[in-house]
Amino acid sequence: MILAPSLLSANFADLKSDVDLINESSADWLHIDVMDGVFVPNISFGFPVMEALKKISYKPLDVHLMIVEPDRYISRFKEAGANILNVHYEACTHLNRTLNQIRKEGMKAAVTLNPHTPVVLLEDIISDADMVLLMSVNPGFAAQSFIENTYNKVSQLKELILRKNANCLIEVDGGINLENAKKLSALGADAFVAGNSIFATPDIKAAIAEFKAL
Repeated sequence: MILAPSLLSANFADLKSDVDLINESSADWLHIDVMDGVFVPNISFGFPVMEALKKISYKPLDVHLMIVEPDRYISRFKEAGANILNVHYEACTHLNRTLNQIRKEGMKAAVTLNPHTPVVLLEDIISDADMVLLMSVNPGFAAQSFIENTYNKVSQLKELILRKNANCLIEVDGGINLENAKKLSALGADAFVAGNSIFATPDIKAAIAEFKAL
């Protein structure tokens, strides 16, 4: 299981302390949500925060762009430290070109689907993606409830990946806890973004270890 704690649920008044705990933990990636107030109704981390995180994080930065016109900023996010760049299917007019540009910049290219967006739309693009991120909540805010239909979407996506013989990971983000992560993993999910179920606990490193032991 690949685990990516979501910085959106961390203590904003003391981000460095929380990042240090992630560095010391068995987590695999650090998940960073970038919101522009247009594609989603919230605003979050920008380039100055990412550049600061790049200096203190020992974990690869898994960056999720919840923004319009992501193509404009691909090289800029590479410079800011992104290792994996997630762009929304719903925000990309020419998704193949966007994913190829991300790869040319030396990052892993991932495509994200909102809860209402069907997996079948990736039929002709799945081989161009290193990862698909399935949103299991509506994007834009932390601490939302898990959408149960995500189980079906993981199964459908896994079938598509196998049928197309694609080398593509499945990541799930939103309302993730130990119970649903175990079920999703059994269905074929590879990576999990966890926020409150890690940062709202009294022992962040112990919570991460529980996930990694599933």
